[in-house]
Order: sequence, then structure tokens, then C-alpha cells
Amino acid sequence: MGDRKAFMFPGQGSQYVGMRAPLGGFSDEVNAAFELADRVLGFSLTGLIDRGPDEDLLKTSNTQPALLAMARAYSIALDSKGLRADIVMGHSLGEYAALVYAGVVEYDQALVIVRERGRLMEQAVNDSPGKMAAVIGAQRDTLEKIVAECSAAGVLEITNYNSPAQVVLSGQKAALERAVGEINSRNLGKAIELNVSAPFHSSLMKPAAEKFRKYLADFNFEKPSILFIDNVTGMPESDPEKIREKLVLQLSMPVQWEKSVLTAQSNGAASFIECGPGNVLAGLVKRIVRGVEIKTGEKLLAL
Repeated sequence: MGDRKAFMFPGQGSQYVGMRAPLGGFSDEVNAAFELADRVLGFSLTGLIDRGPDEDLLKTSNTQPALLAMARAYSIALDSKGLRADIVMGHSLGEYAALVYAGVVEYDQALVIVRERGRLMEQAVNDSPGKMAAVIGAQRDTLEKIVAECSAAGVLEITNYNSPAQVVLSGQKAALERAVGEINSRNLGKAIELNVSAPFHSSLMKPAAEKFRKYLADFNFEKPSILFIDNVTGMPESDPEKIREKLVLQLSMPVQWEKSVLTAQSNGAASFIECGPGNVLAGLVKRIVRGVEIKTGEKLLAL
């Protein structure tokens, strides 16, 4: 029980042009995962991953299937090295790769789902414009007071509980800019506006979530074959219909990443492996738990 492996699948923000390079020589199975993505989506997602341009890869409706394909490729490559997960979890978009790994949804279906999720999120930029900011080093209770004060200027919420030292705020422009100013001018922590154009994971995303609910109704979900930890509660979930509902709620509710990592540890995770490009999640885990092994797929595949 105490030597279980947790695979963590990264979300939006981990993408970069050329991100297939650390995968090394592609096996037939890895190639097949990319070929399937190109076929299902009807365009060369692989070409976009390899050559860009940046601005096209950064389009949310492209970023999301690109990161799912990358996560799938990483899990196949790690499996070929004898590394298999006992527990899976994903950060926001990464949840879909976790669900594919656990057999809840087929990979080809997940590609189509995240393409539409990305399209709806792009549309939300027009319907619910807003901003997001990362806040580092602020006391949680002080931050909650700032959020309450600045909410007088518009909707403002804590939307990512990433680690004890890092959260993310989302909200309407005036409220968020006021909060960033207050945090920085009063030296309560460091607030940095993020390069996004909508208040993701906030209540302002509820109209997009309702459209997504209708879209998701047509897809078949199975019971996970291994322990799956969801974003909305940061707890294990095994009921396929509850997983479907939580994917909808995830669009307009905070990502409980810190709690998810603690839940994985309490369920025996002694090793956390970032299964995708980059090392964002590995960095967060280092700030949440002690005494566990933390590795990135990039480094493991380079060995």
C-alpha cells in the first residue's frame, strides 16, 4: 500500500512547440497515438506540436487535444519502461488524460471532448471576459479577506488551490486588478497576472459549463480500473456518472490540487510522476508533501 505510484497529468500552460522531443525515439504505439489524434481531429495536430506556430498551439481548442495526446504518449512510453500507475490525477485539463489511463473514457473520445471543451472556453472569453492571477506566499486567511473586499468591484474568487504557498484568483477585470494591487502594495505576497483572457474555474464559467454538460451527455463513461482522484473534491471518485458531473463542475469550480496530492499520499502514493511535458506539477508536489519520490516523465525517459 505504501509504495504506490501516482501519475499526475499536467494542464494548460505546460505546452510548448517541439514538446515531443523529450519522448526520444517514438515506438510504434506512441506513433499510433499521434496518428489517431490527427485522424480523429481531421488536421495535423502532430505538425502543430512539432512546428507550431506558437500562436496556433496556444489556441485553447488546439492546446487541449495537444496536451492530451502528449500525456497519452508519455504514459505509453513510461509503461514500456515498466512504470505503471496505481493512482491517477490531473490538473484541470490533465484530468482527461487521467481518465483515459484509468479506462473511464476511450482516448479517441477524449480527444473530441477536449477539443469541444477548448472551443467552449474560447467562446467564454467573449461571453465572460475576465482575468486570472497567481498569488504566491500570501496567508490564506488574509487572502480571503482581500478577495471579500475586492469583490465589491466585481466577481472575484480563489480558483486553484495549488500548494500551501500558491493559489490562483479568477474574476472580473476591475476586481482582479484591485486585488493584485492590494496584495503587492501591502506586501502580503506576490501577485502575478496570468496570460489568459477568461476567468477559468470561476462561477463566471457556469454558462460554458451548462453547454458542456449537454455535449458530454452523449459519451460513454466506465468505472475507473485504478484509483482516480478528481479536481472538484480532491478525493477518489469511482462512479462514472459522478465523474461526468464533476467534469462539468470543474469548469466553474476551484481546482483542489493540494488536497488531491494529500489524498494520493494517504492512499499509499510514495512516488509521484509527472506524465507529460514540463515539471509544473512536480514543483507543486514538493511544496505539499515530504518524504515522497517526485519525478518527471521528461527525466525518466531521458535515462
